[in-house]
Amino acid sequence: MRERKAVVAGHICLDITPVFPEKRGDNLKTGEERQEKVENLLKPGNLVNVGTAQVNTGGVVANTGLAMKKMGITVCLMGKTGEDEFGRIIRSILKEYGSEQGLITDPASSTSYSIVLAMPGIDRIFLHNPGANHTFSYSDISWEKVEEADLFHFGYPPLMKQMYKDQGKELSKVFQKADETGVITSLDLAAVEPDSEPGRENWEEILKNVLPYVDFFVPSFEELCFMIDRERYEKLIKAAGTREITEVMSLENDVKPLAKKAKELGAKSILIKCGAPGIYYKMGNANELKKAGQRLGQSMEDWADREGFEKSYEPAAVLSGTGAGDTTIAGFLSAMLKGRSLEMCLKVAAATGASCVEAYDALGGILTVEEQEKRIEQGLKKQDFKRGGTLWEEN
Repeated sequence: MRERKAVVAGHICLDITPVFPEKRGDNLKTGEERQEKVENLLKPGNLVNVGTAQVNTGGVVANTGLAMKKMGITVCLMGKTGEDEFGRIIRSILKEYGSEQGLITDPASSTSYSIVLAMPGIDRIFLHNPGANHTFSYSDISWEKVEEADLFHFGYPPLMKQMYKDQGKELSKVFQKADETGVITSLDLAAVEPDSEPGRENWEEILKNVLPYVDFFVPSFEELCFMIDRERYEKLIKAAGTREITEVMSLENDVKPLAKKAKELGAKSILIKCGAPGIYYKMGNANELKKAGQRLGQSMEDWADREGFEKSYEPAAVLSGTGAGDTTIAGFLSAMLKGRSLEMCLKVAAATGASCVEAYDALGGILTVEEQEKRIEQGLKKQDFKRGGTLWEEN
């Protein structure tokens, strides 16, 4: 098989993650316990002792792009930083991975960064500055590199002002051009605050303009639900309270109807990341998968119209969820580019997500596609996510 190439473009930032020491009792069981711990730790004037800070690249360009590189794919990274210390740190880290192609500098902008509070037993809290990502546009993409690639993956348009303004006109232009080159296209999203500028955009209209040019749409449930079914989202958030939304949502009653609506907006093949429970998938028909098959030089007829749910694998430890969704998608896309079956692509995706949470950063636990396959063959254990005494899929 010839060398497979991918372009991963979009949001890039620097993640600064203070390490919180684990103590007995940190594996909190209820949302009320988690909420109480957050309130106790983050009191005004409180001094919280932490360990060494982990400083890593973040955002889809680094998380998905470098994960794919570690998994055996030739990757060109396309993002934008400022001409400052954080930008220099990002470039230095990317050089260690042998990747910096396509990264450009905007002297008028600051480099994007996130402070990631990953406390044991509690979902992550992000303090984020979008920085230069807000100015990233169609003209910042090297289309010659895209034409040479097999896959064009773009991520986090909700955190990139040029991509979501004017009903996603720039994002639609990007994907229309990518689609015209004949490469496989994929799109990931990002969570936004409801009262923020991107949170007030009409995302249903934006996605309606973009999704017809996207071969694989790979958002999380919470992101997608907020954007195209706000009534359902608000109902689930209210029901969850201090719990995770996966503790109250249902595969049949919530995830599948959301996928159906995404299809109506123009999505072809869909993977919806459902957090700890796993990944829901709904593949396109034979015609919608034809371009991907041609690019990969293989028939994808056995992928057509397939639908199901791939459970997560049980990680050896849960240190941080940072980048878990991004690297899960990296696993799926890398396995697909290597010509694996749909079943194996999904398994590698789930196994990669499990590997990711075993490290504090997004990339420390990433293995090659072949190494993940070996782990799976050796009996990597599936995780049965339960709530109310029954399996999550049954709710």
